[in-house]
Amino acid sequence: MNLWVLDFQRKLKHLVLLSFVAVLMGCASIPAGVERSPQDPWEPFNRSVFSFNEGLDAYVLKPVVAGYRFVLPEFVREGIYNFFSNYSDLYTALQNMLQGKPDYAFNDLMRVVVNTTFGLGGLIDMATPGGLEKHKEDWGQTFGVWGVPAGPYVVLPFFGPSNVRDTFGTVADLETDYFFKYINPVGLRNSLTGLRVINARNTYYEAGDLLDGAAIDKYSFVRDAYIQRRQYQINQGRDDEESTIPIYQNPYE
Repeated sequence: MNLWVLDFQRKLKHLVLLSFVAVLMGCASIPAGVERSPQDPWEPFNRSVFSFNEGLDAYVLKPVVAGYRFVLPEFVREGIYNFFSNYSDLYTALQNMLQGKPDYAFNDLMRVVVNTTFGLGGLIDMATPGGLEKHKEDWGQTFGVWGVPAGPYVVLPFFGPSNVRDTFGTVADLETDYFFKYINPVGLRNSLTGLRVINARNTYYEAGDLLDGAAIDKYSFVRDAYIQRRQYQINQGRDDEESTIPIYQNPYE
C-alpha cells in the first residue's frame, strides 16, 4: 500500500483516538429549551468535546496569547501574521487549482510573489493594497466542491468545529503541510508550529471575549455559524451559485 495512504490512515486514527478520549470524559447534557439540530446527531458528545476545548483555551491558549500580546508590539504581531498568511497563499493556490478555479490560483500565486519580493519575505502585505484579493481554501472545501457530502457535524479535540468530510480534510491538510513537516532541526519546527498556533488564536482574541459575554448558547452559535460559513465557502467554488450542499439528515428523527 502507498506510504502516503498509510500515513494518512495513521493520522486519521490519531484524530479518532483523541475523540474517544474526549468521550471518556463524559457527554455533556443538552440545555433545556435548546432545539436539536438534524445536522448534529452527536450533540451530547460534541458538547463534551466543546467543553474540553473551551477549558484548554481558557487555561492554556488564552493566557499564552495574552502574554504574547503583552510582550510583542502590534507591528511585530502583524508581521508574524502576514508571514504565515503568505505561506498559506501557496496552499490556497493549490486548492483553487484542484477546485477548477485557475484565475483564483493565479491571483494567490501572484500574492506570494509580490509579498515575498516586496514585502520582506512576506512580513508586509503589499498584495492586498495592490488589488490582489486574499482567499483561504483547504481540503475540506475542495472535497465539498468535488461533491463529497458534509456528513454530521462533529467537534474535534483541539481542532474545534468540523464535520465528517472536513475531518478527513483536516488530516489531508496536516499531511500536505510540507513546509513545516520537513523543517530541520526539530526544535525549530516545533517552535514555528507553536508560534503558528498562537498567531491563529491571536486573530480572534477579542472576538472570543464578545461571545463569552453574550447571553447565548455558545455551542449552538458556534455550530450554526460554522455550518453556514462552510456552505457559503463551498458554494463559491461551484459553477451554479444556486446549488445546495447535501445536508445530513438523521434517519431516526
